Amino acid sequence: MSAIDDLMQEFGRLPGIGKKTARRLTYYLLKQPPGDVRQLAGAVERVADEVEACSNCGNLSDEDPCGYCRDDRRDPSVVCVVEEASDIAAIEKSGHYDGLYHVLGGRLSPLDGVGPDDLNVAGLAERLRDEVEEMIIATNPSVEGEATATYLQKLVDQIDEEIQITRLARGLPVGGDLEYADGVTIAEAFSGRREM
Repeated sequence: MSAIDDLMQEFGRLPGIGKKTARRLTYYLLKQPPGDVRQLAGAVERVADEVEACSNCGNLSDEDPCGYCRDDRRDPSVVCVVEEASDIAAIEKSGHYDGLYHVLGGRLSPLDGVGPDDLNVAGLAERLRDEVEEMIIATNPSVEGEATATYLQKLVDQIDEEIQITRLARGLPVGGDLEYADGVTIAEAFSGRREM
């Protein structure tokens, strides 16, 4: 296999990258100065060599503990549980959360053979025994995400019934049109409505 074909195949393994995009990325890189291509390769190597899961929360970072766990301005009594480390960036963008995080590293999916032992649940249970007063469940609103949320709720009830369990609200996005929303989203918006 040629170096070009090999690179296209590697790009094609990335999520959301089909054959056409893989080919386009490959030929884009071939047009760039060799120094730029080596800089990209170096960044990929550095990520592979230096980034690991935080031993405390499971976030991906090149420091252990990660920046969120080391930040004394964050509220240690509140832990937001997310499926993947990439979910943290979306929450941080809102600017409305100042607690800590816990990354599960996936979601329960019995059909795919993913059970509680395959996720960072033991680490969460250990953290909940400390000073946590509220656990925010921020799993995705999918069947697997809901199953994971239910499992986590039962887990917390076994550990400490005093811990408040909350779930991110779901419903209509700002700027969205009702006519384009699906029935489940509208139902969630109605059940989560509040006084003005």
